[in-house]
Amino acid sequence: MENNLINDVKKKAQVWLDGNYDEATKSAVRAMLENSDSTELVESFYKDLEFGTGGLRGIMGVGTNRMNIYTVGSATQGLSNYLKKEFAGGQISVVVGHDSRNNSRLFAETAADIFSANGIKVYLFESLRPTPEISFAIRHLGCQSGIVITASHNPKEYNGYKAYWSDGAQVIAPHDHNIINEVNKIKSVDDIKFQGNKELIQIIGEDIDSVYLDKISKLTLSPESIKRNKDMKIVYTPIHGTGITVIPRALKMYGFENIIDVPEQNVISGDFPTVISPNPEEPAALQMAVDKAKAIDADIVMASDPDADRVGIAVKNDKGEWILVNGNQTAMMLVYYLVKRWSELGKITGKEYLVKTIVTTELIATMAKKFKVPYFDCYTGFKWIAAIIREQEGKMQYIGGGEESYGFLCQDFVRDKDAVSACVMIAEVAAWAKDNGKTVYELIQDIYLEFGFSKEKGISVVKKGKSGAEEIKQMMSGFRVAPPKELAGSQVVVIKDYSTLRMIDVLAGKTESLEMPESSNVLQYFTADGTKVSVRPSGTEPKIKFYIEVKLPIASREEYDAVNAAAEEKVLAVKKSLGL
Repeated sequence: MENNLINDVKKKAQVWLDGNYDEATKSAVRAMLENSDSTELVESFYKDLEFGTGGLRGIMGVGTNRMNIYTVGSATQGLSNYLKKEFAGGQISVVVGHDSRNNSRLFAETAADIFSANGIKVYLFESLRPTPEISFAIRHLGCQSGIVITASHNPKEYNGYKAYWSDGAQVIAPHDHNIINEVNKIKSVDDIKFQGNKELIQIIGEDIDSVYLDKISKLTLSPESIKRNKDMKIVYTPIHGTGITVIPRALKMYGFENIIDVPEQNVISGDFPTVISPNPEEPAALQMAVDKAKAIDADIVMASDPDADRVGIAVKNDKGEWILVNGNQTAMMLVYYLVKRWSELGKITGKEYLVKTIVTTELIATMAKKFKVPYFDCYTGFKWIAAIIREQEGKMQYIGGGEESYGFLCQDFVRDKDAVSACVMIAEVAAWAKDNGKTVYELIQDIYLEFGFSKEKGISVVKKGKSGAEEIKQMMSGFRVAPPKELAGSQVVVIKDYSTLRMIDVLAGKTESLEMPESSNVLQYFTADGTKVSVRPSGTEPKIKFYIEVKLPIASREEYDAVNAAAEEKVLAVKKSLGL
């Protein structure tokens, strides 16, 4: 088996040596073939990069399983071929954008050349821009598609390629599968048209920035609160990424006058020099901003990831200590504020709705029911939230939606998670809370008091490479064949298997169908005491992910610390039940 694998990868590597590839690439392939340790050769060639929940994503380097101008080229040529089939007869146009990562500009310009060589009009951003702005530009310019070169918050070794459709949302079925089929038809580097047509490439920038920011500036629901708290101290960091291009400006246009930066992290760099990982979910990524906030006694800290679709925040607790607010809490807080203010302003007519992903806190569902606002559950990944917005267009009005992984969308002129509009709305929530004599921390506590306490914990088990992929497959199979009977002492009463679209009511002994657009490799367990556990492999990284949510009653703010500590213990007990 191992010899067959080595022979297969050597054959694939030889194709690169014999083909029309540049000399630096061939030299790197030769070095891999001559190395007695075949690990790098296998990892680079054992498979082709595929579209997952976040598109194409991988480590940069030489090979079919790496991000380079040839894998980007194959993806772009395949997408071009598909677009020409889908929109035959008219002038097709696309938007191309990129983040701050190493090679991102190279990959973006390579893609622009290939699109244009295929007769497709290209709107290429002049420099790095947030992912949500690319989504906006596709809609604004009436394009049929678009791409952004980004690996979001992944480590610096990674880059990626996200493909969007005409509504500004990431591609879903049937387009994703059809694009993959077109990419797979490209058997040779000679099938890729690398020689661009400069006449078909138009550079864009401020012309889109100004329209996008103008629309964001009109989202406010509490303008008077912002006016009264316009000098609120907001520390913001782009963590070396695209947020620097528009987020400080968006906050100022919104009415906030006291934006404090972290100069070291304003430096645009794909090496992300001040952090180990440019992920606002990681405490270390916000440390410099929190240190700045302590020094100036700020009101709130906000940090966007390199492509500015996610935002992490930090606030002061009741002891004056700076703490991080997790993605579930941010989504919960934003949903609460949006629905409450929409209701107070008389904007709730019965035809509005919310969206959350199935792994996001159930408190949002509880909230929606109490406010009598319909909500939709969807798969992980903002393309599914965008799909619901598309389905409901003309029928119902979107209020907001989010996911536990620090992504939120509080308007529908973008169809991907948007840290730009999320940052201004989070700042507005902080101003509104301050106007009402509360801190953000106290507002979060008040939400728990009204809707019940919930604690969520995400656990990622990393399993790298081909062997890791096999391990993840076996783990999912194990949970499917022998599901846990109890979690932290509470009986599992409902099992949802999204691969078969079946829901099993353990107590009643009956099975029902799950209404979802397609099957997905996700398992969920619900217990008698309200605990929820979701298990799925990552679509973009070598990980298997566990999402734990536990619930406890809470009667007063004074109980908060004790209830939070008890919930921590319960999460540990659930982990133990899962063998983690």
